[in-house]
Amino acid sequence: MPMLLPSIFEVWREGLAVPSQVERANFRASRNRRGLSGAVCIKMDDSFYMRRCVEIAKKAIGCTSPNPMVGCVIVKDGEIVGQGFHPKAGQPHAEVFALRDAGKLAENATAYVSLEPCNHYGRTPPCTEALINAKIKQVIIGMVDPNPIVASKGVEKLKASGIDVIVGVEEMLCQKLNEAYIHRMHTGKPFVTLRYSLSFDGRLLNHLGRGADQPGGYYSKLAQEYDGFVVSSGFLTGASAPPISLEPGASQPLHIIIARNMTSLHLPSAIADSSSRTVVIAEKSIHVEPKSEKVEIVFLEQMNLNSVLDYCGRRGLCSLVLDIRDDDGLELLEEGFVQKVVMELCPVWSGRREASLPFLGMKQRELKDLRLEVANESVLVEGYFS
Repeated sequence: MPMLLPSIFEVWREGLAVPSQVERANFRASRNRRGLSGAVCIKMDDSFYMRRCVEIAKKAIGCTSPNPMVGCVIVKDGEIVGQGFHPKAGQPHAEVFALRDAGKLAENATAYVSLEPCNHYGRTPPCTEALINAKIKQVIIGMVDPNPIVASKGVEKLKASGIDVIVGVEEMLCQKLNEAYIHRMHTGKPFVTLRYSLSFDGRLLNHLGRGADQPGGYYSKLAQEYDGFVVSSGFLTGASAPPISLEPGASQPLHIIIARNMTSLHLPSAIADSSSRTVVIAEKSIHVEPKSEKVEIVFLEQMNLNSVLDYCGRRGLCSLVLDIRDDDGLELLEEGFVQKVVMELCPVWSGRREASLPFLGMKQRELKDLRLEVANESVLVEGYFS
């Protein structure tokens, strides 16, 4: 059955993408075709529907890797008649779920999809064939897929079948949605976010701010979103909980512990007993306690961030948090391998006399796309290396 687009109040209440003034000026109200008294249909522009694709794609945060998150909306006569998202690698793609939702109403409709539909057989059939078989008349795409197996081939297939195709609607928003996936496709390495906490006098802290690791806290959300957390062995003695997400239904990240110049390592119960798998990376033979099937020991000849990223890339990881809690973690930092920074400024004064954060191996660089947020009395600042 067709789904009526939400009113402005419903958009705000449900947390959906809010229409701009231009979109509101383009609204077209009409009676519902099913004859429901007082029901209103609203005509939005392409940007609104693409933002809706991104919103529903985010329902699968932390679940699709190494695949991207994708959302799809089917629109006919100004009504959303179907929508879907890719829930997990190996399961049907967003277009398939949206077409199932739309049923026969998909014929001569417009499909909005945040990422170019695939045109190859993998674990699932090509999405281009599903769109063609459903007799979709137009496909509007947020961005071309950077995967060389897909790149532009889906667009070409749809055009060759007579479907009108538009590419690049809300492209930056769609790129932001899958920044880690895009980075790995271009470089072969995982997308790396550097995270650390500072006191107000500029000292590195070995603990998180209040509520950060609780449900809804920024750290819990990072643990939901990222494939793995890289920490030093000194992290294990910190006061905070390990990198575990408490978000509903969250998949847990891989714990990657760098055991530099160590012959033995004792894992705290919070890590040993968690549902996450743990990889201990060492340069030489090391004894790890307690023993567990969830703990793997890996040896690397060179203990640096580049080698760690190569290893994680071979494991299929798309995104990593480099979680710095001590000076040992700082030794991992290398020029050019970090894409994003998340800094937590906590409302404490350390009183320590040693120098403030010495970022070894990192030259002065500018950050862009800065965003600031206050959470539980801490200030969160994030930005990207340009």
